[in-house]
Amino acid sequence: MIRIGSGAGFSGDRLEPAVVLAEKGQLDYLVLECLAERTIALAQKRKLSNPSLGYDPLLEKRMELLLPIIRKNKVRIITNMGAANPIGAAEMVVMMAKSLGISLKVAAVTGDDVLTHIECHDKTLETNTNLSNYQPYISANAYLGVEALLPALASEADIIITGRVADPSLFVAPMIYHFGWSLEDTNRIAQGTAVGHLLECGGQICGGYFADPGKKEVPDLANLGFPYADVSPDGSAIISKIEGTGGIISLATAKEQLLYEVTNPNEYITPDVVADFTTVHLKEMRPNQIAVFGCTGKKKPEKLKVSVGYHAGFIGEGEISYAGSNALGRAKLAGEIIHERLKNDFTELRIDYIGSSSVHRTYFGQKEAPYEIRLRVAGRALTKEKALRIGDEVEALYTNGPAGGGGARKYTNENIGIVSTLLPREKVKPLMVMRESIKSEEKII
Repeated sequence: MIRIGSGAGFSGDRLEPAVVLAEKGQLDYLVLECLAERTIALAQKRKLSNPSLGYDPLLEKRMELLLPIIRKNKVRIITNMGAANPIGAAEMVVMMAKSLGISLKVAAVTGDDVLTHIECHDKTLETNTNLSNYQPYISANAYLGVEALLPALASEADIIITGRVADPSLFVAPMIYHFGWSLEDTNRIAQGTAVGHLLECGGQICGGYFADPGKKEVPDLANLGFPYADVSPDGSAIISKIEGTGGIISLATAKEQLLYEVTNPNEYITPDVVADFTTVHLKEMRPNQIAVFGCTGKKKPEKLKVSVGYHAGFIGEGEISYAGSNALGRAKLAGEIIHERLKNDFTELRIDYIGSSSVHRTYFGQKEAPYEIRLRVAGRALTKEKALRIGDEVEALYTNGPAGGGGARKYTNENIGIVSTLLPREKVKPLMVMRESIKSEEKII
């Protein structure tokens, strides 16, 4: 049996849950899952401006807290915080370890950057149109699977840092390595994938992104615990959290997480397997303990998914508030003014009435008029100069619009778009680079 903890579910996740797991969890492995499609495109942009950057901006803070603990408790870390620069990330961690007098080995896994391999005529999965419609490209990263991680695990590296690896694969790889599973054992790998999917979002299976006061109560969310799994040789697992931490692990939280971001539960496609989540069994063993077993799977896909980031122009935004009697009516008048002034210059213009209809884009027949409304206007432009006009027009509503407007803000940001395509496996060549903080013959002080 091995114990795998999930210490982060996205780049900006809390720092302390991973520390608690590493300190008190008696873990074999701690996984920090910190990468998303847009995250890696932004990381590629940072690397273009400075080749030494491109890894997760919180890497240094996380490792500063974790390095002494994992050395003391012999916990191995697997993380995709390398983002666009796994080697740079490994070198940063080694430098930190040296300053702390800690001896460790760091393996950087590369090969997910496939920008040179994509073709303009490749089709996108979202629209089935040519990638040429989405130029200029910023990044193209293939979703690597467990095979990219196994050499790093065999190297006995203390920390394994990757770029774009499929989220569940970060958890499945140590299972395969520890138990010696065949890469053709689709049912065990599917079962491991189910466990990995339940763990990959960190605190979500413990009640984060689940709580709804009066309907789905979750205790002590301010001190939310993160999960760990005790995995058996057949891939079945019991998911728990550290005693005394906040949150709750229940059948309800596990079911919501199992289906989270799953388009087709019958065929959850990863680089390692096509898992059938409809065969998963969940059983509550005791409070805050859920058993997971029974998942089956089919042969892995022949092609790998690639996330392509591209420059999608600039987004100009402006906001202004209206409060008191007839707040919605005045905000709507302001929206009509903006639409009239900008309709000929912006084909993509969105006008939201925050507090009334900004999320669902409809009113649901509510009878009481809202007492306060935040008008938000956003539009896309090819140039920053043109995008700036949106905020300027909203700000001008102070004295050129309805009564009582206040708290105006305006800002402009470069927009990164994301589309997906497929690439034959043989074009993706994972590599491992090793870095070591202190040579074995050196004395550790």
